[in-house]
Amino acid sequence: MTAASVEIVEVSPRDGLQNESQPVSTDDKLRLINRAVDAGIRRLEIASFVNPKRVPQMADAEEVIAKAPRSRPVTYIGLVMNRRGAERAFETEIDQLGAITLCSDTFAKKNQGQSARETLDVASEIVRLARSEGRTATAMISSAFGCPFEGEIAEDDVIEFAKRLAEAEPCEIALADTIGVGDPWRVGALFDKLRDAVPGMPLRGHFHNTRNTGIANAYAAVQAGVSSIDASIGGLGGCPFAPAATGNIATEDLVYMLDRGGIESGVDLSALMDACNWMNDVVGRQLPAMVSRAGGFPLA
Repeated sequence: MTAASVEIVEVSPRDGLQNESQPVSTDDKLRLINRAVDAGIRRLEIASFVNPKRVPQMADAEEVIAKAPRSRPVTYIGLVMNRRGAERAFETEIDQLGAITLCSDTFAKKNQGQSARETLDVASEIVRLARSEGRTATAMISSAFGCPFEGEIAEDDVIEFAKRLAEAEPCEIALADTIGVGDPWRVGALFDKLRDAVPGMPLRGHFHNTRNTGIANAYAAVQAGVSSIDASIGGLGGCPFAPAATGNIATEDLVYMLDRGGIESGVDLSALMDACNWMNDVVGRQLPAMVSRAGGFPLA
């Protein structure tokens, strides 16, 4: 049931930058967004409505959203953790809210100051609020493949949370391997179970490459029919509240794999590599994306 095409959700402006210790200017964030859109990306996570004291890199969320390019049809996502964040989002032109729940009590308390069940209730409320305000909302189950504090997450718990989220009618449900502990066998199996549990619900995958399994996990998700995958230019990313949670899978690496498999993404690989090389200078280091280092193939 391999997906015939894959929508890439570019998360570098939010998830990619939130863990950077040195501030990235609003202008550079907008340049990053423009480069992604120019490369063919049509759905981007560009901000989060969180306390800037906890995530200083997101302090300019409203300004980024106000100035993000609208010359082409693009959907912009803003991460929302609570009702106050949703109210802030509704004061902007953000297209889509991203609600998050966690199956781990320990991680939920460290990340959101709530129990796992409370994050589920809040995420469901955010989805319903978004619909009442004429917006769409996604619902993501974070750390679906493992928790940095509690270890393995039971698949039945993930499925139960997904069923509850589906009752709120999000536009999709995503599974996130926030700390990069997933493997392609479990990814494929869990997405198969999820499809049976919430039939007809669009599904999305979010993978980190912490243990070098991120691209393999994306492949397994695509093989399981998942048609939306998150990625970050250069492999930027990490979670400030999870130990050793390093970067997202690189958009270039994902596009290269999809191109070689004849799976359409609508994204230009050369433009992505140029964006990565530019971003290296912005953050002052070589980003982990492999294809941007080696180049595409066949070699020009």
